[in-house]
Amino acid sequence: MQDYQTLRYEVRNGVGTITLNRPEVKNALNEKMHDELYECLQDARSHESIRVIVLTGTDSAFSSGADLKSIPVASMEHFDHGEYLERTYNRLIKLMDAINKPTLAYLNGTAVGAGLSIALACDYRVADRDAKLALSFMKIGLIPDAGASYFLPRLVGLSKALELALGDSVSAEEAYRIGLIHHIGKPDSLINVLKQAPPTAYANMKNNMKCGLNLSLDEVLEEERKGQQQAGKSEEHLLAIKQFLKSTVK
Repeated sequence: MQDYQTLRYEVRNGVGTITLNRPEVKNALNEKMHDELYECLQDARSHESIRVIVLTGTDSAFSSGADLKSIPVASMEHFDHGEYLERTYNRLIKLMDAINKPTLAYLNGTAVGAGLSIALACDYRVADRDAKLALSFMKIGLIPDAGASYFLPRLVGLSKALELALGDSVSAEEAYRIGLIHHIGKPDSLINVLKQAPPTAYANMKNNMKCGLNLSLDEVLEEERKGQQQAGKSEEHLLAIKQFLKSTVK
């Protein structure tokens, strides 16, 4: 397994855990981390033994967002934020959204700015009780990016998304109340549930749920038809049916 400078990557018992590892800057993302995270996610996506991908951070911080110190402040007037997004966050978020396996962000501490945006792109989010979450972009004269404008309104509604975008931090309890996270505490129990999810059915379910947000009823029904057709021919379905029938035989 490849060694990374800004990440730790471990595969164990069907779980691929990617740990952001720049504790000296609370796991802020620089271009090196972007490249390594993209490569690592690609590996986890294609790794046959991995059933669940977990993204977390070191030293009581998930991520403090973009590493502002890596931006050339001296030549800020010539720095193109849009071009930077295109080669870093945009390609990363598109990859995360395309992964068919369950993805889970374990917010083990501070998750702000683009750090929170990346967590929003995961299927599930679990936060420690003392975690603080915030979209801090507006406080430095920028707008939420890295997919936050797409995922956040879908998770909490437009009105609450507009409120959160102003930048005030929320506690884990508040994040749970508004539907921003799924659980408070450790993610182990949810990971165990996700490990049992049949891969073919999960991939199609995830696609169909996303289609349900944007497509018409007829289009979603067609996606369900195609997905069910594929899931119905999968090995995991046939095995489950055999086990069910066996358990009902007296």
